[in-house]
Amino acid sequence: MAQLTDCCFDAGGALLPLEQAIEHLKENLVPVVEKVLRPLAECQNHILAEDIIANHNVPPHNNSAVDGYAVRFSDLSGSENTILPIGARIAAGQFLGRPLAEKEAIRIFTGAPMPEGADTVMMQEDAIETDGKVTLLPGIKQGANSRNAGEDMRAGKVVLKAGQKLTAPQIAIAAAQGYANLPVYKKLSIALFSSGDEVNEPGTDLPTGGIFDANRPMLLSLLEGWGCDVTDLGILPDDPKAMEEAFLKAARDHDLLVSSAGMSVGEEDHLCNTIKANGNLNFWKLAIKPGRPVGMGLLQQDGKSTPVLGLPGNPVAAFLTCNVVGRVIIQILSGMSLKFPMRFPSILAEDIKKKAGREEYLRCSLTGEFNTAGLPYVKRFGKSGAAILSSLEGADGFMLLRTDLENPKMDQQVLFLPIEGLLTL
Repeated sequence: MAQLTDCCFDAGGALLPLEQAIEHLKENLVPVVEKVLRPLAECQNHILAEDIIANHNVPPHNNSAVDGYAVRFSDLSGSENTILPIGARIAAGQFLGRPLAEKEAIRIFTGAPMPEGADTVMMQEDAIETDGKVTLLPGIKQGANSRNAGEDMRAGKVVLKAGQKLTAPQIAIAAAQGYANLPVYKKLSIALFSSGDEVNEPGTDLPTGGIFDANRPMLLSLLEGWGCDVTDLGILPDDPKAMEEAFLKAARDHDLLVSSAGMSVGEEDHLCNTIKANGNLNFWKLAIKPGRPVGMGLLQQDGKSTPVLGLPGNPVAAFLTCNVVGRVIIQILSGMSLKFPMRFPSILAEDIKKKAGREEYLRCSLTGEFNTAGLPYVKRFGKSGAAILSSLEGADGFMLLRTDLENPKMDQQVLFLPIEGLLTL
């Protein structure tokens, strides 16, 4: 069950630094999804629930990395050609069944077990075979083209750690160790809402003063791309009772509720009051731009605590805060080890006005130029408003201006977060 301390940050208080909000989540949230055993073929994008121990060495025996000739290095001349008789032929999956004789070469193929006594493989391109003998060129190093048993994975060692998201590389490792089933967490189930009387479903007639709902389809795509099971519960009206009923119903059979809009202090922003009336609100004014009004709380009913994430209504702010706050919540609730979005050092290509006291994430583009240290230059892309959704599509990413930075100048170092890194978990 999710655990959050029953503490609230007053709406009129100081802005909460993002780092403190994340520490609060790390200290008080725990995985809420149950462990299940699934066939390996069904584990894609699930979170591993237990460490996986290597059952055997990989490779299981010393083997050849190339097609060639297995020999004793001590039988080779260091300065001239060596001619050796070919005593046998070994393909992958075959064993010689005897030690390598002195002054003998074995024709060997990639992946085939090295004969006992052989320690070096001469590539076939560097050898000449004639009448049952092979001529080997000088200059090869001892151990060349030979792979040692266990150099990839060693029996008894942890090869996959609990909390990892299982994708193609992890599934291949489990398969190489002979695991047909893996202990994983069930996917996090999320109920997704939008809210607001002005918000309309795409494909319907747009009334005067109305807007189409961009947030819910955007968040649905983002959350499903992160491996969550998302139930789309549509648009809630600006009606406190309807919102409360919808949230309490969804909380009965979902692990997390996510909604956009309704987190400010306007008369029609009811989400904060809904959470407070049925549980507790833990923080909601963050020292970031865009995206200050972000809420995290718990709904309590029938002995169950269900986390609620309230995101801003402006689409860029909703996208960003889902990444910097929602990502942490989802990873913890899913049993996943924390993994933050990729970020790289970069250099400002222009002066920027900024107040100290909050982090700012500006949509930006790479200029294609680099400084003398090889760091890329970035510049602002499009308009900076939190409602300018089109700027998300054309931007290469966000530049992160840290809290203590004030009015950064051209050539100053900042962090660059690629859009692609924000779309993956």
